[in-house]
Amino acid sequence: MTFVSRRTLLKSAAVLSAYGAGLAVMPRLSQALAATDPVEIEALTGDVLLDGKQATRGVMRYALSGQTSTDPSPPILRARRGEAFKARLINRLDEPTTIHWHGIRLPNDQDGVPFVTQPHVYTGDRFDYAFSPPDAGTFWYHPHCNTLTQMGRGLAGVLVVEDERDPVFDGEVVLNLRDFRLGGDSQFIEQFKPREAAKTGTFGTLRTANWRPEPHYDVPAGGLVRVRILAADVTRIYNLKLAGAEAQIIAIDGHPLLERIPLDMAVVSPGQRLDLAVRVADSEGVEMVLEDIRPSTPKVVARFRAVGASLKRNLGDLGSLAENAGVEADLSNATEIPLLLSATAETAARDSICGTLGYSFWAINKVPYPGDTPDPTAPIAELKLGRTYLLNVENVTPHAHPIHLHGMNFKAISSNKREVQPLVSDTYLVLPDEKVQLALVADNPGDWVFHCHIIEHQKTGMTGYFRVT
Repeated sequence: MTFVSRRTLLKSAAVLSAYGAGLAVMPRLSQALAATDPVEIEALTGDVLLDGKQATRGVMRYALSGQTSTDPSPPILRARRGEAFKARLINRLDEPTTIHWHGIRLPNDQDGVPFVTQPHVYTGDRFDYAFSPPDAGTFWYHPHCNTLTQMGRGLAGVLVVEDERDPVFDGEVVLNLRDFRLGGDSQFIEQFKPREAAKTGTFGTLRTANWRPEPHYDVPAGGLVRVRILAADVTRIYNLKLAGAEAQIIAIDGHPLLERIPLDMAVVSPGQRLDLAVRVADSEGVEMVLEDIRPSTPKVVARFRAVGASLKRNLGDLGSLAENAGVEADLSNATEIPLLLSATAETAARDSICGTLGYSFWAINKVPYPGDTPDPTAPIAELKLGRTYLLNVENVTPHAHPIHLHGMNFKAISSNKREVQPLVSDTYLVLPDEKVQLALVADNPGDWVFHCHIIEHQKTGMTGYFRVT
């Protein structure tokens, strides 16, 4: 087993990799890419073995052009903070698509939302994205067109933004967590049920990490391993515990914690990311198990096995992650914006080229988003560039909503349900009956979508956008 350190990875200007089961770090590195060369990402449809029984037809996946791999799961893209990153989407699906770069503060026309920031990318067409990520951390990429079907069938990958000032780990594991909705014959079944979309959302039947049920990864005994976790599922909220090893939460949603938190149980909702520093067991062959304990019976997410002689590292040896930009809010001059998350009984969403579920179950400020449509839709609010705003989010429903803001970050200020840490983030899980204040500095001009990341909720009305001018 060859372990690739972060320092080695950072020798490339923009490193891309794909990963396979049983490997703790990026085992196959592509050649370094010049800053002027785009990473070519193909969106494809094909047959993939997901449940270990027989191939599932109609799986949608991302692949790097010109690279062959036995691993069909989405490639991990790597970029460096502050350096040019270019990606060319080549659409080989039978329908339009786009790429949204979740959590990245980028120019508005690179955000990947049809009818809001860019045109669709039709079958056979391509679209070039270019930006310099200002923050380091764990982010991701996925479509924003016919989202439930395309994400539900596989289109969601991890984007890692590196910083050479970050501490060196002895290994790295990247986990892309998601369900697939398959029947007993290994084929896709209906992606959603209306009665479930009107509640918590429709859960998948096959639970995977990196498109495999309960994958295992070899990690260096006694070493410090960075585990990057993405909740790419369209519905599931995870309650994660790690048995057999000591671990600390070092970053949430890509942003470093000022004070690391020992991992007891971490809640990660759709759209969110969690970075762990794991101190691997010393004895070779010892297994560590990451579990989701949210169901009545805990489910194994992934297994880690210690290999080799102990490196005898200590979590106290680990230096700090490089800081990202904070949210420097001027609360004394903040403008408050009410945001009511509620159910609705409005008329059905209109059909469009980016698809609709045909229902409106949810709303923001009592207005359900009409679907992905070219018809004019008013913004939730118009924000002035550079001003501070307090988003007063109130969830009057009995269900949780992971609310995601495109293109900017916010910081939790207060909640009526729990003590909040002033963490910089782009996604916040709003609990039932919770009232939370999120501070936002309108520092990025454009139209920025704001929506629930339970995709059935997004597609049935709980969506809107802010206009920053």
